Amino acid sequence: MEIREKIKIQNKFFNRGKTLDINFRIELLKNLKMGILKMEEEICEAIKKDLGKSYYESYMCEIGMVLTEINYMIKHIKKFSKIKKVKTPISQFYSKSYKVKVPYGLVLIMSPWNYPFMLTISPLVDAISAGNVCVVKPSAYSKYTGEVLKKLIEKYLPKEVVSVAIGGRELNSFLLDLKYDYIFFTGSVSVGKLVMEKASKNLTPVTLELGGKSPCIVDENTNLKLAAKRIVFGKFLNAGQTCVAPDYLIVKENIKDNFIELLKNEISIQYGEEPLKNKDYVKIINEKHFNRIVSMLKNEDIIWGGKVDRANLRIEPAIIDNVTFENACMKEEIFGPILPIMTFKTKEDIVEIINHNKTPLALYLFSDNKALEDYILSRVNFGGGCINDTIVHLTNEYMGFGGVGNSGMGSYHGEYGFNTFSHEKSILKRSNLIDINLRYQPYTKKKENLIKKILK
Repeated sequence: MEIREKIKIQNKFFNRGKTLDINFRIELLKNLKMGILKMEEEICEAIKKDLGKSYYESYMCEIGMVLTEINYMIKHIKKFSKIKKVKTPISQFYSKSYKVKVPYGLVLIMSPWNYPFMLTISPLVDAISAGNVCVVKPSAYSKYTGEVLKKLIEKYLPKEVVSVAIGGRELNSFLLDLKYDYIFFTGSVSVGKLVMEKASKNLTPVTLELGGKSPCIVDENTNLKLAAKRIVFGKFLNAGQTCVAPDYLIVKENIKDNFIELLKNEISIQYGEEPLKNKDYVKIINEKHFNRIVSMLKNEDIIWGGKVDRANLRIEPAIIDNVTFENACMKEEIFGPILPIMTFKTKEDIVEIINHNKTPLALYLFSDNKALEDYILSRVNFGGGCINDTIVHLTNEYMGFGGVGNSGMGSYHGEYGFNTFSHEKSILKRSNLIDINLRYQPYTKKKENLIKKILK
């Protein structure tokens, strides 16, 4: 069925008001959860074909996170949907005021390839919970996961609620020329700008989940061994193909050499002396991105790793020292297993370094110095982050996840996701029992004096 016809059916279904029924939404979520559990192995196998992820990593970082989001929404959706009463000013006596959240309508969800299952289904869960109907467009780069997503959605969710569009750039362009009530995009900054440009033609609101060069600061006042362990995990998870991965390190100058040794040791512990032989080490998504990342390693001061396996599109974790802003790896988001190291002497140095690539999606600070923590959090604008850890802030459904500036706009997860896909109507309900004549003409001096007393 042609996509226009599918959308026509979805719009017609939405206009019937069926998705306003909270119990209907809950049943949709339960059906989706059942499908994920039944197709768990098939989903993991598809992710393995696309990215080489192990079953463990696929479950931990994709399936498990989606199931958590579904469970959270099933538990809280009735609370999120309740009418919220608010105060009414005395000037509007006698009235009552309240806010009610309603779905936007038809939502387009465009997802990336790096976490192809989680970054498709997680926003879909939020959009369904808020009562929308959705068009889902998985990335063409993760084609095996895209096929499984299509199978899952078409089998366990009604076509009137969710449709799936599979294809490449031409389909992306075609989809963005259609009319939606909301667009949710996760991907690169360059494509994000195109999405926003297309959306502006129809004045369609958007959420953009982008990326950027997320800094990781390491101060001397911290547990350096534990910091190295957590940084290696966050950086090289999914072979660095994570939008919130620490992009580069800013290490206190006097501890750099010691910390580099701790990083080397930790890489060997987590991935082995020869990571390219580790069966659980993830591959780069395709040859295009493989070549892009490899080009960043040329003529660099590689002090650990950096070997490549072109046949299997795998790149060994690499640490690069003596980095400046002239290095290739500092001119764009790396999105791969390369860890450049810069140094700082003062807290002002840190802010100056980060400001070369403003508004990153994430920031990480390893320090027990509260004054430094307060300084960095107040002086640097970023999407979200962690103190003394990496990437795990996005696993907390009680906090919103999203970027700012070049790293995106809007947030989701938990209640923030429900709110993202909802329009909040503000309603003032007036009583007909009494009508104060103050606002009506003719205006008199007496009325003027009275209204000043009320509104002053």
